[in-house]
Amino acid sequence: MKIIFRLSRVFILQVLTLAAMSGVAIAQEVPAVSQQRTTQKLCSLDPVADLLPPLPSRQNNSLLSYLAEEGFTQSQDGAWVCYVNDPKKEERYFTLFKVQELDGKLIGSTFLDGGNLIEGQENRSIDFFMTLVEHHMNTSPENRQSVRRYLETFISLVKDRKIEASRRGFLFDQPNRALVLYHTLSTGELKGTAITINIQSPSKLSAGSVKSRPQPSWREILKPRQ
Repeated sequence: MKIIFRLSRVFILQVLTLAAMSGVAIAQEVPAVSQQRTTQKLCSLDPVADLLPPLPSRQNNSLLSYLAEEGFTQSQDGAWVCYVNDPKKEERYFTLFKVQELDGKLIGSTFLDGGNLIEGQENRSIDFFMTLVEHHMNTSPENRQSVRRYLETFISLVKDRKIEASRRGFLFDQPNRALVLYHTLSTGELKGTAITINIQSPSKLSAGSVKSRPQPSWREILKPRQ
């Protein structure tokens, strides 16, 4: 009987050990599954489009070509433009973002629809601006956090209509001479307003930057295209 009892205890201990090991294995597998998240492209308001690979792009010397992976397309004048479908109106698309190098400056804009930010545009615009900051401004991680908070506050104030459209620029980074402004558009088919960052001393500009041209007005620079 003692032998049978000891064998039973050994068997029970083995079962408990296996159960504990299985529990640990399951606990280790759960975080791995939760980390598999779909990466959203900057230039997309369509969850289906986020699942599709980026379009093949031609080789060029522009250091903005990384935007192709985010859904941007390059226009004939060298600007990188983000077109999106209107989630509320079928068969309508509009310019959401635009980036252009001009006379040694880097200009990035997010366009409002009738003076309003569409659903999802606020956070997407912040991510868009911070992508430009990370690629083309010499900043530390701590400074980037400060820049992000500044831009978040600025866009929030625009959304709440506490900042009126004007030509006034607000300096958000002194070393890189970076400005943010909320201004009107008076040219092009799309009328309205835009929030723009102007990095006047950017790093990592391509050799193909547009230079030695007559300086156009802000409205011409930021003209959206459909």
